Amino acid sequence: MKQSVGRWLADPKVLVLRRQFGDRPFRLLDIGAGNHSATFLKNLFPACEYYGLDISRGYNNDATDFALMKDFYEMDLTLLEFEKIPDRFFDAILLVHVIEHLHNGDKVLEGLLPKLGSGGVIYIEYPGLRSTKLPSMRGSLNFSDDPTHVRLYSVPEISAILLKDGVKVARSGTRRHWRYIILMPLLLPYRYSQRGHLVGGDFWDLLGFAEYVLGRK
Repeated sequence: MKQSVGRWLADPKVLVLRRQFGDRPFRLLDIGAGNHSATFLKNLFPACEYYGLDISRGYNNDATDFALMKDFYEMDLTLLEFEKIPDRFFDAILLVHVIEHLHNGDKVLEGLLPKLGSGGVIYIEYPGLRSTKLPSMRGSLNFSDDPTHVRLYSVPEISAILLKDGVKVARSGTRRHWRYIILMPLLLPYRYSQRGHLVGGDFWDLLGFAEYVLGRK
């Protein structure tokens, strides 16, 4: 029951994987694999073959997380050196809140698309232009709240990169997770009671902080 509720309230990247694969096995490349992402996703998708990628092994991961990974690529994406990652291998690639930290995120995306296998999906999420007009809040509600944000991207720019590589855009736009929005009157008091404060991420879906592009090869 707990797992079912978790899936129902899951964030958009989880819903993408659920719709595409259900409980079937698939190979996932999770780019920006910190904050115990391997444990979180393997919990929801036990049949998933998880590959992580991040600039450092030490970004809120522990031995349990690495034990769940098939492999981990420790690399600086901006160097555009992707030879260690196999081509046409992955069924899914997640690039969630990564490219806004990269001055050459467009080139990084171009270099990663060949890693996606035929029929595979890629989900890209990032702060949109709207985020520059939102109020400042702890945990980033305005683009400038995070000093490591270096560049804005847009749906047309990301979509054009995908299409150039033969990846069709299945869906795109402003992230609006309606299940979460509907339950906000219940969830916000609960989160406040757990943390003692609210963060910008609690309002992303309601205020349209992020954009996304879902591509299918």
